[in-house]
Amino acid sequence: MREMKKQVKKLFLIVSILIVTVATSACGLPGLSDSQGSSQNIRITALTTTESQIVANIIAQLIEHETPYKATIVNNLGSAPMQHQALYRHDADIQAAAYDGGELTANLLMAPIKDSKRANDTVRREVKKRWDQTYLHTYGFANNYAFMVNQKEQKQDHLYNISDLKKYQNKFSVGVASEWVNAPGVGYSNFQTAYGITFSKLHPMNIGLVYSALKSGKMNVILGYSTDGRIDSYHLNLLKDNKHFFPPYNCGMLINNYVLREHPELKPLLTRLVGHINVHEIRAMNYQVDDHLLEPATVAHQFLVKHHYFKEAQ
Repeated sequence: MREMKKQVKKLFLIVSILIVTVATSACGLPGLSDSQGSSQNIRITALTTTESQIVANIIAQLIEHETPYKATIVNNLGSAPMQHQALYRHDADIQAAAYDGGELTANLLMAPIKDSKRANDTVRREVKKRWDQTYLHTYGFANNYAFMVNQKEQKQDHLYNISDLKKYQNKFSVGVASEWVNAPGVGYSNFQTAYGITFSKLHPMNIGLVYSALKSGKMNVILGYSTDGRIDSYHLNLLKDNKHFFPPYNCGMLINNYVLREHPELKPLLTRLVGHINVHEIRAMNYQVDDHLLEPATVAHQFLVKHHYFKEAQ
């Protein structure tokens, strides 16, 4: 009887150890597994957009050139929430392009903040508190919704502010990105309320077509994105959002803090990109990829060499 009790006690001990072991593995405690950044491989997310892929390549090449670490791009993620999940689950370490306006509404599930500084500060504070992440200050550009016209139209009709469009609301053909029309909080109905403008000839279309429609004269005004490479190339001018309707989408880098704790030299290296990519620079790089069909990696390398980011001459 005593021997049987000993065997039962031993069996209970073994089962308890197994349960604890399995439970610990399943929980994925921060910093314990190779997939959580403990290796020498820094993983960087990129969206499907040209801009995101260029920035991801800039970060990857900078890390590989200036440190002994390998950098891998987790490519073609479809949305800001997908990038968030990759960082949250520690399947990636750095989000190359994090837009504060998008982070606020899509991931932090907060209301849009139209004051640029307050939006940026809020994202920085909340991601640190909720997810132990660092949101670096912006690279120096924002990818906002923007109404734009060609130079001739601007001069001829004195178009400088969005409010100036009101007197042409029944005359102009206006091309807009289809996804903008029903965008929550910033879509067409909200725009009508804010500006008191209802276009009688509104044409929702693929965002890739609006710029050529304006250039060819098929549209008088379009709503596009402020970092598109065709803005400078087609000599388009942006109208000022004089009622501050559109929230800011400043672009910065988001980093899981375990990576910075494990590799403290990364933060000063990556901070070198803060404030050094202006809107004309990113437009030019986007254009090189979209129109001249250069690889994002090639354009990223040219940027790093041009601005002397590498310690050794290339």
